[in-house]
Amino acid sequence: MSNSDFIVIKAEEDGVHVIGLTRGTDTKFHHSEKLDAGEVMIAQFTEHTSAMKIRGLASIHTTNGTVQSDSKKQ
Repeated sequence: MSNSDFIVIKAEEDGVHVIGLTRGTDTKFHHSEKLDAGEVMIAQFTEHTSAMKIRGLASIHTTNGTVQSDSKKQ
């Protein structure tokens, strides 16, 4: 998994949460970051991280394109 692509998460509002989820038979939270507007996080899937949950308004850039998450403030 060392050749895994990176993803870029750019917070478009304060308080965007990025949560890493574990790989294996039981999926669990293993890491959490909180980003404020304008902050950027570069991440990648690893032998320990199988999924990421992003809560709040953010742009997520991958090799497959860009997706915009919705604001948590509705």
